[in-house]
Amino acid sequence: MSELYEKIIRDHGSGRNLLDRIPGLRGYMDKGDRRTADRMLREHIAQQLEQRRDRFTGLEKQILRSGGMRMMSQTREAKTKFQNYIDRVKAAAPGYSGFFAAVNVDETALEELYAFDAAQVRYLGQFDVALDAVEEANTNGEGLEAAVQGVYDLAAEALQAFELREGVLTDLNKTYS
Repeated sequence: MSELYEKIIRDHGSGRNLLDRIPGLRGYMDKGDRRTADRMLREHIAQQLEQRRDRFTGLEKQILRSGGMRMMSQTREAKTKFQNYIDRVKAAAPGYSGFFAAVNVDETALEELYAFDAAQVRYLGQFDVALDAVEEANTNGEGLEAAVQGVYDLAAEALQAFELREGVLTDLNKTYS
């Protein structure tokens, strides 16, 4: 298993209550509500990510206006990676399909999927920290390249984690459909 996969599964317990804070997801662990909850979760995360992307766009404009034209390529790459992640979250096929009725679902596999969903929510806070670093670096005039690279790296990691989540979901659907 990959290092990121291991990290997500290991960190699952620390973020157990994260999904409980999202309106409408109280029944997330109820099998009958999983498809709806999956869609609601992805919509919520995508909306929150779009707000952070918009913040990054504003920061990018500040950077470019304050003479950071040399950063244009790097900020564009980070924004593109960020947008790729958002698009993937928004366009993902709904999960938890085809195995509700009379099939006993492997709770271990569902817990694993829950860990990946909680990781997606944790990325929201990590993007806040990364964007704060960009803002601070732009204000201080130091470390801007590293801060923008941090946004790119975080978006790449989040995208990879989402792809791992889709792999878990695909395995569940193959097993229980």
